[in-house]
Amino acid sequence: MADERIDADIAICGAGPVGLALAAFLVRRGVPGERIALIDGKSLGQAITDPRSIALSWGSVQLLEEVRAWPLPATPIHEIHVSRRGQLGRSLMDRAEHKLPALGYVARYGDVVDALARACDAARVQTVRPARVESFDEEDGSVQLRLDDGRTVVTKVAVQAEGGVFGQQESKARQRDYEQTALIARVTVSEPIAHRAFERFTDEGPLALLPQDGNDGHAYALVWCMRPERAVDIQLLDDAAFLRALGDAFGTRLGDFTAASPRVAFPLGLNAEARATSRTVAIGNAAQTLHPVAGQGLNLGLRDAAVLARQLARGATPDAIATFMQERSQDRSLTIGLTDTMARAFVGRGPLQPLLGLSLAALDIVKPARLLLADLMMFGRR
Repeated sequence: MADERIDADIAICGAGPVGLALAAFLVRRGVPGERIALIDGKSLGQAITDPRSIALSWGSVQLLEEVRAWPLPATPIHEIHVSRRGQLGRSLMDRAEHKLPALGYVARYGDVVDALARACDAARVQTVRPARVESFDEEDGSVQLRLDDGRTVVTKVAVQAEGGVFGQQESKARQRDYEQTALIARVTVSEPIAHRAFERFTDEGPLALLPQDGNDGHAYALVWCMRPERAVDIQLLDDAAFLRALGDAFGTRLGDFTAASPRVAFPLGLNAEARATSRTVAIGNAAQTLHPVAGQGLNLGLRDAAVLARQLARGATPDAIATFMQERSQDRSLTIGLTDTMARAFVGRGPLQPLLGLSLAALDIVKPARLLLADLMMFGRR
């Protein structure tokens, strides 16, 4: 295997949902699977057993349908309830206003990867795993990627689609440490509201509950953002104390919290830069790592993949990359700005917090504004 050369027109570094989606989009647009090299450090078995939950917007579901990676096991979201703890005002977004079957879906990361990997396998995409890229060597007409197993990939264009989490990344041009930690778990409640998701802003950060049906429909995916020092304390609690603390933070709209899976924690920050050279480009989490508020990270990355595939299918050239960067500028900028503002504006106990709470009530009354916000969450800047 050492010293083996792999030739491709397009090499994709990272076989998470965004990298896999890019490969699948390229094939759908006419690029032969044999001319695409998909490189990842994990085995497929490791990836598809990942139990994390992810939110897919309605627009992302349409993209997955296009590459035959939908349907897959997922729970539809019919309503999104947004509120500010301790303040008056809330907003409710409803699928009926948009005449859609769902505003989005909640799925397991591993199930999304599995569906996309099957689509890529059917298209005979070259998959190189487990292998990590140790170096890039860009020349006038090609890029050479040296892998840790001794092989070399020679390609016309290399796409970085492996981002990692905020705490493990090198700094990009636009960076902000939110000084928050996200606790991730799966919880059950005594009084579920079918297909309703919750985004509840607290003094320390947003708390999201996303419906993810178990056998009895009482299960939710939890993303609870808080100060790092408090996250350490919360992690040390036994399950009963953890559930009480969660109930105090969220309230009683879903009755009592009755059970929780093991918790996982990771630091939160903004780390974004529109990186590209003449023959390399970054997409998804490799280009922009966002706060999880409103669940926009993966959805933005899937839009990156769809647009880049459309351009590269016309030719794996510097012009294709330049056009992609121009086309994605507005959507990226708007989504990054929106999530950054939401992550910061509702935090703390300052005098503006009552006004922000009332702004949610105003959003509920002013239908055009509510519809516009929901449209941006589902489809991005179009």
